[in-house]
Amino acid sequence: MRRPANLLSFSLVLLILGFLVVVQLRSRAADESLSGLSVQELGELVANLTTRNDQLREEIRSLDRQRASVAAAAQRGDTSAVEIRSDLYRVLAWSGALGVAGPGVSVTIEGPIAGDAVEQLVNELRNAGAEALAIGDTRFVPGVVVSGPPGGLVLNGSPLEDPIILHAVGPPEVLAGSLTRAGGPIGQLAAQFPDALVTVSAEDLVQVPPTTRDLSPRLGVPRL
Repeated sequence: MRRPANLLSFSLVLLILGFLVVVQLRSRAADESLSGLSVQELGELVANLTTRNDQLREEIRSLDRQRASVAAAAQRGDTSAVEIRSDLYRVLAWSGALGVAGPGVSVTIEGPIAGDAVEQLVNELRNAGAEALAIGDTRFVPGVVVSGPPGGLVLNGSPLEDPIILHAVGPPEVLAGSLTRAGGPIGQLAAQFPDALVTVSAEDLVQVPPTTRDLSPRLGVPRL
């Protein structure tokens, strides 16, 4: 048990001795090379070393200032990492990868109505500034549509039951006003589907789930 420890200690001593020998040889070589320089060359060497030392000191001061700035920003919660993370969350929420919650509207659709009529309401809300939309647990993202005839609506391959409740996160007054304005989509749908009833209510808190679809592009690549 003691032999490996002794070998390790002996090797360490040899390593230190070798390092000291190399340092001594380099120091002697440097002294010999300096002894062959003229006074003018030595002056230039000293000036260059002084300039380089000044540059290194300024770089140290610059790094110290940056460190202090980052530390202060971290205490305020205003670091680049925090900003990047916040931006990433906003992008993920906007794309549908993350669930979102906030003020918005709930649109209740009762009675027979066609799939393209529901899509008309969805598109109207999008154009009015809705940040996220869903029916039940299904988030509206590219490729998710309501289709089918009145009484046989399908969303993302699953049948929709009456009543249909569409949730949208966004400015409640703007979203509700866009749907209920004179000559707006609700008025148009009432003329096309007299047996259907569409009502809108502003909500302080609307929760929209994340999508279960794969949002990875198949053909497109990022342009940097």
